[in-house]
Amino acid sequence: MADPSSYRPRPGEIPDTPGVYRFRDEHRRVIYVGKAKSLRQRLANYFQDLAHLHPRTRTMVTTAASVEWTVVSTEVEALQLEYSWIKEYDPRFNVKYRDDKSYPYLAVTMNEEFPRVQVMRGHKKKGVRYFGPYGHAWAIRDTVDLLLRVFPVRTCSTGVFKNAARTGRPCLLGYIGKCSAPCVGRITPDDHWDLADEFCDFMAGRTGTYLRRLERQMADAAEEMEYERAARLRDDIGALKKAMEKSAVVLADATDADLIAVAEDELEAAVQIFHVRGGRVRGQRGWVTDKVEEITTGALVEHALQQLYGEESGDAVPKEVLVPALPDPVEPVQQWLTERRGSGVSLRIPQRGDKKALMETVQRNAQQALVLHKTKRASDLTTRSRALEEIAEALDLDSAPLRIECYDISHLQGDDVVASMVVFEDGLARKSEYRRFQIKGFEGQDDVRSMHEVITRRFRRYLAEKEKTGEWADGESLTDGGQHADGAQHPGGQHPGGDAGPGGQAAAPDDGEALTHGPALKDDDGRPKRFAYPPQLVVVDGGQPQVAAAQRALDELGIDDIAVCGLAKRLEEVWLPREDDPVVLPRTSEGLYLLQRVRDEAHRFAITYQRTKRAKRFRAGPLDDVPGLGETRKQALIKHFGSVKRLRAATIDQICEVPGIGRKTAETVAVALAGATPAGPAVNTATGEIMDDDDGAPETTADAPGEPVSAGTPDERRGQER
Repeated sequence: MADPSSYRPRPGEIPDTPGVYRFRDEHRRVIYVGKAKSLRQRLANYFQDLAHLHPRTRTMVTTAASVEWTVVSTEVEALQLEYSWIKEYDPRFNVKYRDDKSYPYLAVTMNEEFPRVQVMRGHKKKGVRYFGPYGHAWAIRDTVDLLLRVFPVRTCSTGVFKNAARTGRPCLLGYIGKCSAPCVGRITPDDHWDLADEFCDFMAGRTGTYLRRLERQMADAAEEMEYERAARLRDDIGALKKAMEKSAVVLADATDADLIAVAEDELEAAVQIFHVRGGRVRGQRGWVTDKVEEITTGALVEHALQQLYGEESGDAVPKEVLVPALPDPVEPVQQWLTERRGSGVSLRIPQRGDKKALMETVQRNAQQALVLHKTKRASDLTTRSRALEEIAEALDLDSAPLRIECYDISHLQGDDVVASMVVFEDGLARKSEYRRFQIKGFEGQDDVRSMHEVITRRFRRYLAEKEKTGEWADGESLTDGGQHADGAQHPGGQHPGGDAGPGGQAAAPDDGEALTHGPALKDDDGRPKRFAYPPQLVVVDGGQPQVAAAQRALDELGIDDIAVCGLAKRLEEVWLPREDDPVVLPRTSEGLYLLQRVRDEAHRFAITYQRTKRAKRFRAGPLDDVPGLGETRKQALIKHFGSVKRLRAATIDQICEVPGIGRKTAETVAVALAGATPAGPAVNTATGEIMDDDDGAPETTADAPGEPVSAGTPDERRGQER
């Protein structure tokens, strides 16, 4: 590891002009390329105190052994030179997008004497016109098959073409009218080239001209009573329209634009591009990349633009490029795109209308691509094994942590404080083992205290299970009368000991996931075991305070064989108990990726439960407090009486008339409603009229479903959730 001060340029040596710089390692390999409006200011940022640098930047500057730069005249030149050097040197610390698949293109070889239509992949060739990319090669062949009726361009290989020319007999397509047969001289090279050019124009979106021309020819043929030719032209028009229908209109103004969306997390990013020509989506592609440097969304967009248009020119660069965030500064990038196209290019963020709606679709595709990439990466057995080994080595564990439990606290400004516990075994999520907790030990917002309570309750239950099975016989019983004291909830709504939630009813799963237990997790009495298996590693979402709270809870219970760590979101640092400095795993570490995935799953599970709990609280009514009254019988009561107000006024005998309601339950309902405070009458806000339930107006009581009233916009309220 090199000391950056050993190769730091002398004061005044770095020019205060635009330029491109390269960091090299001790073997003279280029490991990073960057550009700057002012080389002096940018490079000075790399040679400050290492403690103030981002961990990824710190790794780069300590890996480097020298730095050099090249001065250019403008920022546009710097952008071009940076792109060239990244392609030439392939530096390890630069963002490099890689295709998530090899996309096929529809290609027309306009550089040949007799242009050919074919499917092409890989590097683009000069003189060939490309359309797409397409998701599948069969989609290209279906489109071409429809268009060959109208544009019978050559599609055969060079060998077939030469053999037909030698024998004087065209291929089958020549006989059925789907090839103009230039191989046997049925069409001149110039006419065939014009035909291929018309095919390219149609594929580029200029469809109206050909449709109108064919319709005019069809009308002329019908007028001259050449009905067979008119029928053929009618079928040609139908084929063209069918080919056009394969790509739906998404922008009504026939816009030519590329839409770029980015989905990212702390470690990776996915980019999706939709190519819109003539208002229709003509192609789609996607890239993924590791974020090996500290980078903003705007910078990710800039790198995507470089890769997308670095080898393109002319119409391949559209008039309009829509992005989720603008590069900083945006002017050099926009000027560079304009130079590559040869005319003005608009680079902007869509704000409203169809373009914004389409951008949201592209964003969803990018998010799905990132999730799919992570899923594929996590499913690899070798990768999971390496991740567990890296975690064991980084945390100095005796063996790989085959079972990892992660805990997260969630609340909304201190209300509805809940916690989640997710379990990963062998690097894969085990959703049947997930648990949810309500924080009951205190009121208000205190993540550290909440974490201590959750860890205490979870492992107190674990010790109780050990005592029950005879594995741990020291100390007193931790449960009373078969009821556990932890209060944790199973995802299906029951407490781990089998007791039901409020009202004696088990709540439904909070996020719809099928959380089941296999036969190996059964007690002797047939009930699923709860908290019976200890983890090798406990991960908490947070830094030093949360880690210290979790370790303190384990120490108080006398548990010393379970490792604890925390993963802080801001810099993805791993914190250990009683350590002042974090463990920084390498950016490319599979172990860090696994810890991040575990942490993110715990956060998702916690915030889903917190939102469900909050929504249920706002929908709560007097009937929710009646013990033994489930959702089905509550609905039956409301359906029978029409409203809570009428139910409150009913006698016990009248309540007993409801199917499924016995006298004891009816008495309980009557007592509960008599003790509840009735709400005031409903008021028509438009007229000021007081409305009664009997008039058909819903009773505006606390038991009626409703939305919470809170300050701020929905986005602001979501931002207040933890």
